[in-house]
Amino acid sequence: MHQNTGLTIEQQFKLQVLKKQIKNLTKEQSQEYLLETFRQMMVKDVWIARILKDQT
Repeated sequence: MHQNTGLTIEQQFKLQVLKKQIKNLTKEQSQEYLLETFRQMMVKDVWIARILKDQT
């Protein structure tokens, strides 16, 4: 983890914790987790767009 990832130390730590947590998921669980993660990212994108729109 010596490369510049653009993440803070705290984010890098959280990523390592998550990596350990998801290591033993089944394929189905992994797919559900991935879909939910993308859904949450899209919701975040919508909120950011709304905030930026409201500021202009």
